Amino acid sequence: MNAKAKPIPDGMHTLTPHLVCAGAAEAIEYYKKAFGAVEIMRLPGPDGRLIHASVKIGDSILMLVDEMPEWGSVGPKALKASPVTIHLAVENADETIDRAVAAGATIKMPAADMFWGDRYGIVVDPFGHSWSVATHIRDMTKEEIVAAGREAMKQPCPEIDARKAAR
Repeated sequence: MNAKAKPIPDGMHTLTPHLVCAGAAEAIEYYKKAFGAVEIMRLPGPDGRLIHASVKIGDSILMLVDEMPEWGSVGPKALKASPVTIHLAVENADETIDRAVAAGATIKMPAADMFWGDRYGIVVDPFGHSWSVATHIRDMTKEEIVAAGREAMKQPCPEIDARKAAR
């Protein structure tokens, strides 16, 4: 045993998403197909549910666990929503979104060039988690982003307009 463990282990960042999934083992397979994840480990409990698992996507770790309602641990499907979006920076947003959809995701927002300089879209994976997928396409100053954002907010938003009309 080492005399002193590193406070932040090699390969970990200071912030790591930890997802609760209804079917964490299936989620691992989905993330492999959709986002090129590489499995690091999985730890099944006595009943077969995963009490911990981790994959690596790009240079980042994603931890997963099966739902365990008896411990207050449920995923977005059980909650019927999630306020969280996981942001994924990729080389080609369109290709990544296409691959995610082919693997079972649904498009929440199609990819488009955004005022802040990214090609950006959102998918919802089969487990209810939202993923924003982005490729940086234009460098901008903070001032340019603020000005472009103010101009963009003057434009109608079809998604918001559709929600208002449905009420």
